[in-house]
Amino acid sequence: MFRVISLNANGIRSAASKGFFEWMRGQDADVICIQETKAQLPQLGDDCFSPAGYHCYYEDAVKKGYSGVAIYTRHKPNKIIHGYGDAEFDAEGRYLEVQLDGISVASVYLPSGSSGDERQQAKFRCLESFTEHLHKLRRRRSEAIICGDWNIAHKEIDLKNWKANRKNSGFTPEERSWMDQVFGEFRWVDAFRIVQPAAEQYTWWSNRGRAWDNNVGWRIDYQVVTEGLRERVLAADIYTNTRFSDHAPLIMDYDWPHGD
Repeated sequence: MFRVISLNANGIRSAASKGFFEWMRGQDADVICIQETKAQLPQLGDDCFSPAGYHCYYEDAVKKGYSGVAIYTRHKPNKIIHGYGDAEFDAEGRYLEVQLDGISVASVYLPSGSSGDERQQAKFRCLESFTEHLHKLRRRRSEAIICGDWNIAHKEIDLKNWKANRKNSGFTPEERSWMDQVFGEFRWVDAFRIVQPAAEQYTWWSNRGRAWDNNVGWRIDYQVVTEGLRERVLAADIYTNTRFSDHAPLIMDYDWPHGD
């Protein structure tokens, strides 16, 4: 078994203070992908940010206290890739990839457009350039798992109040159409839905109102995999017993030899 965990930490230091690393130690994960670290490497000197037994890699945004992704892997990578080749978004620390034997795992944090039209337009630019990267990944002979916060709920089942959000960033027709392409003609797989078809399974809850208490959420965190892993998805779970962030950890198990 090969266990992969993904979490948008909304500040890795904040998540650490809420017990994330203690919880992580008990999960027996092969790879942990973190998004929105909101820290620069010199600010992460505490031992908890270099967990024992893992090779640890960070990709920081140029802007301090913003974005940033990380990967912890038990298996030493053959190669580490920082950024996906778009200067605008690589400067925001949105992509980090480790290449293992026969499989790559990436931590990705696609932009939110909820702050206004300028950021929504940036989001559309990111989706366009990330499309090219998705094609590039599929041309490789190895399998791939792209973990992270995609900031898009794909279908009506993926958010509670879908009718009220049809014109809002994260559920616009344009964004949903792009996801249709990702899981359609681009031939990627939403690994979670292979084993978890039920409704009301969310990974993010607004801090407004009582969204968490009432489970008024969105499923915007994914593990998106190549077709060769479709039949290798064993289990998926969204961990909600403890809150480390406004997102919840997405835990997925695969039938892959690295975990043996």
